[in-house]
Amino acid sequence: MRADQLIKNVHVYNSYYKRFEMNNVAVLDGRFMYVGPGGPEMIEADEVIDARGRYMIPGLIDIHLHIESTMVTPATFSHGLIRCGVTSIVAEPHEMANVFGLEGVQEMMSASRETTVDMFYAIPSSVPATPMETTGGSIEIEDMDVLLATGEIICLGEIMNYVDVIRDPECKTNQILQHIRKNYPDLVIEGHTPKLLGLDLHRLIYAGVDSDHTHQSIEGLQARIAAGMFIEIQEKSMTPEVMEYLIQNDVAQHFCFVTDDVMPDSLVERGHLDHIVRKAIRMGMRPEDAIYAATSTPASRMKMSDRGSIAPGKVADYVLLSNLDTLAVEQVYKNGRKAYDDYEPYKQDRISGKFPPHFYKSVQLDLLGAEDFTIRLSDPKVNGQSEGSDSDAQLSENGLNNCRVMMVKDGSTFVEEHIAQVQAANGELLWEESEYGQIATFERYGVNGNRAHGLIGGDTIKRGAIATTYSHDNHNLLVVGRNREDMILAANTVISSQGGFCVVEDGKVLSHLELSVGGILTEEPLAVVSHQVKELRAAMLSLGYVHYNPIMSISTHSLAVSPALKITDHGLVDVNAGKVVPLII
Repeated sequence: MRADQLIKNVHVYNSYYKRFEMNNVAVLDGRFMYVGPGGPEMIEADEVIDARGRYMIPGLIDIHLHIESTMVTPATFSHGLIRCGVTSIVAEPHEMANVFGLEGVQEMMSASRETTVDMFYAIPSSVPATPMETTGGSIEIEDMDVLLATGEIICLGEIMNYVDVIRDPECKTNQILQHIRKNYPDLVIEGHTPKLLGLDLHRLIYAGVDSDHTHQSIEGLQARIAAGMFIEIQEKSMTPEVMEYLIQNDVAQHFCFVTDDVMPDSLVERGHLDHIVRKAIRMGMRPEDAIYAATSTPASRMKMSDRGSIAPGKVADYVLLSNLDTLAVEQVYKNGRKAYDDYEPYKQDRISGKFPPHFYKSVQLDLLGAEDFTIRLSDPKVNGQSEGSDSDAQLSENGLNNCRVMMVKDGSTFVEEHIAQVQAANGELLWEESEYGQIATFERYGVNGNRAHGLIGGDTIKRGAIATTYSHDNHNLLVVGRNREDMILAANTVISSQGGFCVVEDGKVLSHLELSVGGILTEEPLAVVSHQVKELRAAMLSLGYVHYNPIMSISTHSLAVSPALKITDHGLVDVNAGKVVPLII
């Protein structure tokens, strides 16, 4: 019997029994052909690999992530994943879709076709996520039909606007769900359902949303599994009590591990999905069960019947481990060919120009000045006279005003609302003399010129300024600062570089990360980006930011589906109420 490759003397992971067996494995035409005791005496192979008792597991599969969270292009992302043993992913490019709409998704898919890692795609279902923000593009039902016609779409991406699904039968999201269920009944539908329980949870599942990847509690986990919902466990849900529940109960078919968002320095230093599996093992889960949750169940969830296990006919994606408990990746094979070897040089060169020219010119915003960071009481978004806002604000042009303040909290991307008195003079809010900073956002696509201002406090910066176009989900220019001079410099540096992050203190740029592709991605190699992001994080912390992930924290200040008070170019958003509210009460 002929084969392209024979791996002998290897502990092979059997997904169907969740155990390792000493066997030999034959690969033919990029697929596993044989797994068993037979070796060279019965199989003639072009390449024979003596595994010397190492462990062979299937390539890891991550079914919920956003490439844009790592701020790199698909080619660079693939380079980082392979060394972690990740061979297949399902990416949802809703960040690029918010910038460029349908074209953004198509270009991300195009940039993924020649990568080593198999990159399947989810259709962004919530672009824009709410009607309370301006984006550079949208994804409509007709766009979904165009994408589904390519045959490269594997699921409908996370349904984020769960409130409207439950409350408004005629909302856009319900129209999407009805269209998908009627015309593509076999398409997997992914969900985003934080804290939802009881009747509301069941109504969402009834609408077709049958998975959740948000932060889990024991109560929520039990309710979801009992109702038939599939759970995607990311690191923030790996609390001792949740892990104990997953270990002690027979729920292996109902959950998998995912990463969702991984920063570039974390990818380089800690790994990717392998880090999650490694952590699960450290927390007491059997290696066999942790591997199952990163290979077999994600493949099953996404109907990837050709992968997720080492068995005849499956794609020959596999990882050779030197140590099972630490998941020490030595070699990674993709379609039966070696893609990574821990003992060989592994370096990536810069890859540029893979996107259309206008993707590098997406920041259509003039340079800003002092007036742009002046908060005037006559502004409708400040006094509550704008359409759709509350309109009961009592103003004092030369006195104290009751103002809403966004209070940042370490350990969470949620931002609480706080009411504080701030002095005004001559119709201008004297925010620089208060204990709070200013947060401002500017529509940057050249659509309407919208802008909004707010106040910010809590575990945020205490001096200087930060500006970024990496602001979920709309990716408009977001600026936080303690004085307007630093805010101007930070904002204009980002505008001039066509997007990115800039940290400023006392008129000096401390860190500048350029993200010139759509204002959210860089084409620099992963090692370079990792260093830049570490420098960026250190600069943010040096301004007094108190947060386990200040980059993620500030980038979600404009995420209008995440509680409780956020800001978009429409103004301050009361997320729980689903409406724009004025700065002054």
